[in-house]
Amino acid sequence: MNISLTGRNLELTDAIKQHMTASIEALKKYNMDIISANVIATTATRKGKEHFNIEFVLNLPQKNTIVINQHDSDLYAAIDIALERAEKALRRLHDKEVDHHKVGLNELKAEIVDVKEVAEEMEDEIIPVELDLYKPREVEDVLSDLKESGKMFEIFVDNEHKTRVLYKRNDGKFGLY
Repeated sequence: MNISLTGRNLELTDAIKQHMTASIEALKKYNMDIISANVIATTATRKGKEHFNIEFVLNLPQKNTIVINQHDSDLYAAIDIALERAEKALRRLHDKEVDHHKVGLNELKAEIVDVKEVAEEMEDEIIPVELDLYKPREVEDVLSDLKESGKMFEIFVDNEHKTRVLYKRNDGKFGLY
């Protein structure tokens, strides 16, 4: 990474240069392969007060250039705020790259084959079972089952192949539909 530090209307002391360089070095943790980083510090006097402007220009390969401008009355505060904004921009780009993983055509074909194999395996395991509900039952058998189980009702098919419901009434007796 090429680092360029420039001061306009401002002399960059060793401490300022060291702070700027350390700030730029902190951006390496995002692994975005920064080609070059230019830091331009300018000063201007407005209404008798001195204001500092920091501009970070980060060139990234195959992506847009990130430009961050920050104004403040304190030079070090302007550098720190600009650094935070640059980190936020790089974090967004990094997260976008990591989260939006492109899946290749071969990987999709492999997934489709896996799904088909699982479906074929499941077909082999299906065993048709006749439910007890459709077997003809006597009302007395259902009544004894209902008393033993504590259920409120039982649905069954009687010997005449009619669907019937045997239920417990509120008065403790049993009803039959």
